[in-house]
Amino acid sequence: MEPRLRALIAANGVFTRKDANALGYHDAAIAAHVRSGAWIRIRRGAYVLGPEWSDLGAKQRYATLCRAVVHQAQTRVVLSHLSSANEHGAPLWDCDLAAVHLTRPDGRAGRAEAGVVQHRGAIEKDDVVRRRGLEVMSATRTALELTMLLDAEHALVEIDHLLHHNLTTIPELRKRYEAMTFWPRTLTTEHVLRLADSRSESVGETRARYLCWSERLPAPVPNYPVLDNRGVEIARVDLAWPELGVFLEFDGKVKYEEHRREGESVIDCVLREKRRESLICELTGWRCIRIVWADLYKPAETAARIRRLFCISAA
Repeated sequence: MEPRLRALIAANGVFTRKDANALGYHDAAIAAHVRSGAWIRIRRGAYVLGPEWSDLGAKQRYATLCRAVVHQAQTRVVLSHLSSANEHGAPLWDCDLAAVHLTRPDGRAGRAEAGVVQHRGAIEKDDVVRRRGLEVMSATRTALELTMLLDAEHALVEIDHLLHHNLTTIPELRKRYEAMTFWPRTLTTEHVLRLADSRSESVGETRARYLCWSERLPAPVPNYPVLDNRGVEIARVDLAWPELGVFLEFDGKVKYEEHRREGESVIDCVLREKRRESLICELTGWRCIRIVWADLYKPAETAARIRRLFCISAA
């Protein structure tokens, strides 16, 4: 492949029709490469290499699309909202990745484009950072922007992740939120900031906490440490109600894949987790409830199961 084309891809993640023309690829040649699958057209006038594109996951493809939009922009733009959240490594659970979100520092409204959402808003000194060579909104500003784009549960998932990875803090979020003089004040922002907790380690844990709130259950303690008789921590449980003698574990596929030890099968990992649960119950006298992803889509039924354990433990 043309070395200069490879250099463009290394620099920008994509190359444009204009780039290809400058390297001697006329439009007919470009069309032929696209038909063969050697090149993939990811938006009008922007291309990537087919084999490399096929190896990318959904979030990586979205990041590449965002780079294409920035590369083709006729003015300075900053990735914001979902697009900057992706650059900060947020999970983007159940989010629509069809559109690239930009904010123009000049405050003007740009030309409407398919697949691009241009936002306007006053940008403060510390709002813009660089990630992988791109200007993106800081994690603090991004978190607040998400509360104005997503519903409370989806926004909470993303903000808990940013908090857990020390990319922002509740005081920083509060301070920046108070400075948003001309932004639309939403109940969602205030609501999410009250619920956000850096101790949640996964999408499943945050969603389980949100289920507890929405179903009016007592607020659980995330990642609660369990100590043995010597005061040594022997485990952490996903959610706990110490005063009610109940703890909750979220069983997702990813959990077992990530916690599986070298040379250990999934079955071995599950059995080890069961032994861990038994030890926790022996030490604390608590009861355990396990939920899976599907349970989060049945909040009333799942909450009823948790309430029954509260009653049994109190009896």
